[in-house]
Amino acid sequence: MLIVVSGLPGTGKSAVAAELAARLDGVHLSIDPIEEALLGAGLPRSWETGVGAYEAARAMAELNLDLDRTVVVDAVNDSEPARNTWRVAAERAGVRLGFVLLTLADETEHRRRLEGRVRDLVHVREPSWADVRARRESFEPWTEDACLRLDAERAVAELVPDILAWLAGR
Repeated sequence: MLIVVSGLPGTGKSAVAAELAARLDGVHLSIDPIEEALLGAGLPRSWETGVGAYEAARAMAELNLDLDRTVVVDAVNDSEPARNTWRVAAERAGVRLGFVLLTLADETEHRRRLEGRVRDLVHVREPSWADVRARRESFEPWTEDACLRLDAERAVAELVPDILAWLAGR
């Protein structure tokens, strides 16, 4: 199975995806460290490099899915082309696909999380609160009926069981 945890920066995608992968004995793939490696290798900071990170994650997902591993990806996925990356991977591997969209309605909490996070990324810039608000405005609506939407105000330990229950019922 391929599970894709999506949402704006600072909603807790990486924490949820890591815990979900651990509970499922799966592989966790995250876009930001891949983009970090591409930038560190000298690729320019650009839209194409971002797409390259998605495609590298897709290739790694497909390799792991072919080994019958569960794969959990965390990525913003704010456009249909980005989401289609995962549809293609699931189709090629012949596995089920589950999208999880994390939202955070409480702007004060969202901003606190965004500005308080510490990551070991040298080349990937941390987005500002203004960047996140602008990205929220351009976030393409989901067309997937099979997308679990969760308010990430709750703790990871509360969100993951809801995701597991949803996946078991699909």
